[in-house]
Amino acid sequence: MNETGRNEDLGRTGDESYDVVVVGGGAAGLSAALVLGRARLRTLVVDAGEPRNAPSSHMQGYLSRDGMSPAEFLALGREEIAGYGVELVRDRVTEVTGDGDFTVVLDAGRPVRARRLIVATGLKDELPEVPGVAERFGRDVLHCPFCHGWEVRDEPFGVLASSAMSVHQALMVSQWSKDVTLFLHRVAEEELSDQDLRRLAAAGVGVVPGEVAELVTDDDRLTGVRLADGTTHARSVLFVGPRPVPQTGLLERLGAELNETPFGAYPVVDPTGLTTVPGVWAAGNAIGFAEQVVHAASGGYRAATAIVGDLLMSRLDAAVGD
Repeated sequence: MNETGRNEDLGRTGDESYDVVVVGGGAAGLSAALVLGRARLRTLVVDAGEPRNAPSSHMQGYLSRDGMSPAEFLALGREEIAGYGVELVRDRVTEVTGDGDFTVVLDAGRPVRARRLIVATGLKDELPEVPGVAERFGRDVLHCPFCHGWEVRDEPFGVLASSAMSVHQALMVSQWSKDVTLFLHRVAEEELSDQDLRRLAAAGVGVVPGEVAELVTDDDRLTGVRLADGTTHARSVLFVGPRPVPQTGLLERLGAELNETPFGAYPVVDPTGLTTVPGVWAAGNAIGFAEQVVHAASGGYRAATAIVGDLLMSRLDAAVGD
């Protein structure tokens, strides 16, 4: 037994063999790795270093971590898993092959073997192509009121419509400010239902037709939204609806069944995150666009506990010849 309390022969067949390889070093991946390390399983985390919430200076709604920066949160997580002997490499997985015993190829060319996999590769947000949106995303251009609403409460909000579904976003953010304007941008007024219009009116949300040309700033702060016709509406916060792009390439190549949703195709999983591919779990934004940090951490925990039991029973069954 080594200094971390792990049995050296537990699932280890060589320096490049692991009980579990976790693909992704965000909240889901690190949470899973923490549980796996504490269960004395040899674990490798492969982190490409591209967390979804990197543009944000803080994260909210995570009990005891409210207001912490995402970078600090991940740094603490990496420190914690290292204390249990979990290895982490800054690399990218380019290919995975196998069936129950996997070969994982890293971008640097290093192949490693794993008995089980957790895919926590998250997703990417494709932002509306309006000048100023990408540059200010995570500061005063936001997408989630639960993440940032309290910090900008009572300020004049704008909501940039990307589809008729943006009505829901405008209604939701009215919980945090009573001064909300929905900019229809390229959405035609005819696309809004009578119920949409009634709800918007009841919430006090103004509706402005016309394409948005750019954001207006002063002293590196958002001050307004300028339309293509030249009119400018004073706003200090703009909510947008990014198009989520799931990073499911590895799962697709492994043959995992995906479920098409209005927000992209995500793997079909059971309550623990097990995909339709034996030995492969998924967690975090790899299973859905709405997974917040706290949800992702929980999902990683659930996947890891399931894997601990799965590997244990497999070993015991092999020992008794079942």
